[in-house]
Amino acid sequence: MKLISWNVNGLRACLTHDFAASFAALDADIFCVQETKMQPGQADFAPAGYTEYTCSAEKKGYSGTAVWCKTPPLAVTYGIGQADYDHEGRVITLEYPGFYLVNCYTPNSQDGLKRLAYRMEWEDLFRAYLLALDAKKPVLLCGDLNVAHAEIDIKNPKTNRMNPGFTDDERAKMTALLGAGFADSFRLIHPDEVKYSWWSYRFHAREHNAGWRIDYFLVSNRLAENITAAEIHNEIFGSDHCPVELDIALE
Repeated sequence: MKLISWNVNGLRACLTHDFAASFAALDADIFCVQETKMQPGQADFAPAGYTEYTCSAEKKGYSGTAVWCKTPPLAVTYGIGQADYDHEGRVITLEYPGFYLVNCYTPNSQDGLKRLAYRMEWEDLFRAYLLALDAKKPVLLCGDLNVAHAEIDIKNPKTNRMNPGFTDDERAKMTALLGAGFADSFRLIHPDEVKYSWWSYRFHAREHNAGWRIDYFLVSNRLAENITAAEIHNEIFGSDHCPVELDIALE
């Protein structure tokens, strides 16, 4: 099974930058996107052979997630059951016979870390949500998790320390999630490779490859041996992020 995750930074904008062609070329069984920044029906994109699920924020032009899948799931849920967080359209969960797929757009701590406390509470609630799912069947988690976990995952770790997405607090929450029973698929397959999935639009960051790896596929540890490939498609443009891929043998 081939899965793709991509923060498109506005699906309508990304559609004007060859999103449909990239979608077709990647040919995923399940294609997840984050930061759609739209309400249902605002984009003209309906790929043949896929079923679509969307979760939009109440605030227009903000956040939002979507999934296209070739095989419809047994069930779909939206949010994590927490009213203070579920109005931002950040999570879609698809249940399949042998696993759950969770598509997530993690809250950003924002400039000045003004939303760090909100983010920290989210991390604990979201980890509890994932562990409750994992107690029933294995979990695949994908999305923009808005954290570069280790120094290898960011171009300039020293100057970025304590900036949003690279605070000690956020990195510790990722460590806690992995320690709770999840594996980082890319780092499992490529333990020493330096590759990024997001670049600022400022300072020609992508041109200079001054990036961050903040887009992930995490899998329940008991599925780690089923991973056959994990890739970061930094050759694909259209957003300030690039798509990430997981190939995994699942029944």
